[in-house]
Amino acid sequence: MDYEMKNGKMTNYRWLICGMLFLATTINYMDRQVLSLTWKDFIAPEFHWTDADYGRIAAIFSIVYAIGNLFSGRFMDWIGTKKGYLWAIGIWSLGACMHAFCGVATAEWLGLEGKEDLINAVGTSTAVIASVSAWFFIVCRIVLGLGESGNFPCAIKVTAEYFPKKDRAFPTSIFNSGSTIGALIAPICIPLIAKFYGWEMAFIIIGALGFIWLGLWVFIYKKPEECASVNKAELAYIQQDEEIVEEEETNEKPIPFAKFITFPQTWGIFLAKFITDGVWWFFLFWTPAYISDVYGLKTDNPTAMLLIFVLYAITMLSIYGGKLPTIIVNKTGQHPYDARLKAMFIFTLFPLLTLFAQPLGAYSYWFPIILIGLAGAAHQSWSANLFSVGSDLFPKKAVGTMTGINGMAGGISSFLINWISGYLFDYADQTQMHFLGFQGKPAGYFIIFCYCAVAYLLGWLVLKSLVPKYKAVQG
Repeated sequence: MDYEMKNGKMTNYRWLICGMLFLATTINYMDRQVLSLTWKDFIAPEFHWTDADYGRIAAIFSIVYAIGNLFSGRFMDWIGTKKGYLWAIGIWSLGACMHAFCGVATAEWLGLEGKEDLINAVGTSTAVIASVSAWFFIVCRIVLGLGESGNFPCAIKVTAEYFPKKDRAFPTSIFNSGSTIGALIAPICIPLIAKFYGWEMAFIIIGALGFIWLGLWVFIYKKPEECASVNKAELAYIQQDEEIVEEEETNEKPIPFAKFITFPQTWGIFLAKFITDGVWWFFLFWTPAYISDVYGLKTDNPTAMLLIFVLYAITMLSIYGGKLPTIIVNKTGQHPYDARLKAMFIFTLFPLLTLFAQPLGAYSYWFPIILIGLAGAAHQSWSANLFSVGSDLFPKKAVGTMTGINGMAGGISSFLINWISGYLFDYADQTQMHFLGFQGKPAGYFIIFCYCAVAYLLGWLVLKSLVPKYKAVQG
């Protein structure tokens, strides 16, 4: 249907809303990246952390994020997207800023004078400092994780409000690319802030960005049917699915939470996310440490900053991943779900390249960076479409809850890969472990890379097995 011919020229307010979701996701990922970019070279020397200490902190953040997703999705369905986003970003911005005070809190707790006493400690006292400081950071990560868990359930729900089903993967890929942009900007600015102003200021400055976003959201967001900036043509375009299922949508009732576990659609999405999401979180949380451990390049080194920048610049290719299902639908006339599965299979092939990251890294650090970047782009394309699968298969009133379940699966996946990685890398270093020609920490990294390579193919097979054809969930 030509919505402009019927109702006049269409406004494009939905894309401004999409831009706000993009900014929120960018800030979200910058906030969580501050620790990964500062711990190895700025925080660990002060608090005497090991890889296991950092892995435990990252893992607990991930499990809190996972649990938070489960409840935040339901919370968003109940409170609505405008208020829900205000709560989410307000809490995570507070949590981000709280990190800056962990050093002061550790010194006060242990009765020390300040940073110099922490750095100059020797013997068994270093283990005490590491343990106490880690717990203060864990508290801050819990607050951060609870707030950040609301971002994707709310963003997906807003997308379902402002875009018809056939278009949702593209705006999802746009706002989801905020995670890439956040990761792209972070290595340029955060190490420099930490170097010249202290790691504490990195948390405060980046955390404050969320409060600025809050002020914009209050004035910009309204539901499309209540927004004066959305004209009749755009509203008709947004609500084209409702034209087909108007009566069903009018009588739609919330799905009881316990009923979600009875749907194969729930398990297909959950397991596909669980198997794959840890890969992205591993790249996000451990790439700076990988560059430092394997190549001796600290995060404030210009070469290290360039490497991480290039890696995430490559992942920006993912923005085309959200467009691919629409292209397939337009060319073949396939159902959007079938087109989405076909596109997602294509994305499973690129992470296989990470099998060569560690071997080729012996020749140049650019090889693993480029291959990880391509795998990251594939992940973001995969993730955008997997989020859209939830909005395809579930009614609008259940989208927030399903996205929360989706996010919980990703958080559990991240918890496991971060916890295991921290202990694996310490063990590999201490025992000089051998694996397929590599020794020490490089051997540990290669083990994780092998999993990253095959995870997406396995996740796709699980989703295809449980939901082989489009079948909408009926409450």
